[in-house]
Amino acid sequence: DPGADASLCGMAATGASGTNAVRYGTMRPNVLNLRVVLPDGRLLHTAGPGRQPRKRAAGYDLTSLFVGSEGTLGFLTQATLRLHPLPEATAVTIASFPSVGAAVACTVQVLQAAVPVARIEFLDEVMADACGRFSGMGLPVAATLLLELHGSRRSLAEQQQQTEEIVRQNGGSGLAWAEGLEEREQLWSMRHNAWYAALALRPGCQGYSTDVCVPISRLPDVVVETKQDLQASSLTGPMVGHVGDGNFHCILVFNSQDPEEAQRIHAFTQRLGRRALAAGGTCTGEHGVGLGKRALLQEELGQEGLDTLRSIKAALDPHNLMNPGKVL
Repeated sequence: DPGADASLCGMAATGASGTNAVRYGTMRPNVLNLRVVLPDGRLLHTAGPGRQPRKRAAGYDLTSLFVGSEGTLGFLTQATLRLHPLPEATAVTIASFPSVGAAVACTVQVLQAAVPVARIEFLDEVMADACGRFSGMGLPVAATLLLELHGSRRSLAEQQQQTEEIVRQNGGSGLAWAEGLEEREQLWSMRHNAWYAALALRPGCQGYSTDVCVPISRLPDVVVETKQDLQASSLTGPMVGHVGDGNFHCILVFNSQDPEEAQRIHAFTQRLGRRALAAGGTCTGEHGVGLGKRALLQEELGQEGLDTLRSIKAALDPHNLMNPGKVL
């Protein structure tokens, strides 16, 4: 379920995910085979030509090696994907909360209660306001969760009741379930346009998106601390995330002609990455390392991990043709 202008092979290249990841997984478990053009021009099928078994134990997992490789090992030109059946019934709701802490705590409790939720997406009050205005839906200016449930018609009613109870226990309000296809698509279109909604907050400015992922148990603390950091840094950085996975994003909108503001953006992203690492998480859940998080990658993996990555890179791309300077 890619958002904005994402492509499937592009998402595979960064190990990305969509809003359905909490139930159906990220790109990594959903890619069964990849066709890759290697740096020397050879064509590689990572699971063998035409292969698409549900599982395999034949040799090294080359498919997973290339998922998340960020274009440093080869061009991903074709992906064979796992399919999931469409549910019999689907329902979506939007709930508003008194604080970002309450919204994220609700997420944790929904998951701990084993509600088989398909999507849980978080918007802080800045993002909710921006998305509401951009889409014309007029959301309350409050920390917000979008929740979607999948199942049979009978099981869906039980899931809805469980979810409503947990939302209310955390001070949530505004629950109204949408089950029609058109209404559901309208809600998710609003969420998928979050990038453009954020840019509209400061016309003429540039957007910089960064993400981290932490264990679910640490998510409320990390989100609240990040919100405080954004406010203290005087940055425009609406927060949005696949919080069912412990993954959230800050879309930082800034004047690229202002060196001082650009420096504050850089300092904030480094603090955010280290905050996630201190919580036992990762410096990026799906956007990748690129150029900006190379130091954080070393802190995350350690020297031995980084040396192993360099050995793989040197074996497949000895002339450093593929995205030189990225990741390593």
